[in-house]
Amino acid sequence: MKKYLAAIIAITVIFSCKKTETEVPETTNNGLISVTKEQFQSGAMEIASPVEQDFDVTVKTSGKIDVPPQNRAKVTTFLGGYIKSTSLLVGDKVSKGQALVALENTDFIDLQKEYLEVAEQINYLKSEYERQKTLYNEKIASQKNYLKAESDYRKNKANYNSLREKLLLLNISPANVERGKLTSTITIYAPISGNVVVMNVNTGMFIAPSDVILEIVQTDHLHLELAVFEKDILKITEGQTIKFTVPEATKDVFDAKVHLVGKSIEGKDRTINVHGHLSDAVKQKLLTGMFVEASIIVDSKKGLAIPTQALITENNKNFVLLLQSDKNNTYSFKKTGVTVGERSEQFVEIVPDAQINANSKLLTKGVFDVAN
Repeated sequence: MKKYLAAIIAITVIFSCKKTETEVPETTNNGLISVTKEQFQSGAMEIASPVEQDFDVTVKTSGKIDVPPQNRAKVTTFLGGYIKSTSLLVGDKVSKGQALVALENTDFIDLQKEYLEVAEQINYLKSEYERQKTLYNEKIASQKNYLKAESDYRKNKANYNSLREKLLLLNISPANVERGKLTSTITIYAPISGNVVVMNVNTGMFIAPSDVILEIVQTDHLHLELAVFEKDILKITEGQTIKFTVPEATKDVFDAKVHLVGKSIEGKDRTINVHGHLSDAVKQKLLTGMFVEASIIVDSKKGLAIPTQALITENNKNFVLLLQSDKNNTYSFKKTGVTVGERSEQFVEIVPDAQINANSKLLTKGVFDVAN
């Protein structure tokens, strides 16, 4: 009795396995994919014909998020020094004229000392020059003495003005120096308002004049900087809509407008710069330097379309499942290559040919389950 029951169970398991296997779509010897109507219904599959849709004609391009040159500042120093203090971090917001870092160096004192010495001489040399000029005009002094006094005064005045400008570049007050107030510390102030995006220093570090202390960017002026190939540039005009993504950060699609189109071809790639304006809401989500992929909408057209989910892409080739027959309670589909045109969020354009047209019946839903 036990052997009899075991045999019945084994036969049931085998039968169940065979039944399960038949639920998977099969590929026949002639390359067709067969789907039973039970499978079709259980998989919520759908069959439909391509339909006419409106598509945007676009120019594909890439670029980055950037700011105009006047909205980016690299902060350096006229004379080198040691960082005495700073409280800034990357991301901090600063205002124009705000103190950024304090530098310390005895060279600052030497410069002020030199200026003070020249400043003290200039009054005497000016007085001597005016005295010699008067004597020369009255035929009392020689021209030689007059010209020497004039030369000494003008040379000293040029040196005075030069040193004074150097002090102003270092944010040192010449008036304080002339009053004998010398300092070994200078403060560097923000040339523009914005956010600190690069910070290259720490307390005690020596900074040379060629070193960038920090970088400030005015993020309020973020824009798109795109490179459009020469073959496409005549299609681009101001005011066109730009759709772009930041592939490394998000799948979101952002909008922009063409604001400026370059007037010269740049580099070996033969590209033209296109400047795109962003809305304030979009700017808040982006960072300078981000790489973007963009499509500039240059026209619109009607085309034969299928849902995006109906398209199969393998090895850079595109296919659809074309209905061949509907008989014996079974649908038979042929995997058919298609040429793809424009795309939208929900549809993809297919170019009609000898096999695919507006009357063709395609599997439009459940394609993934059948194709895999």
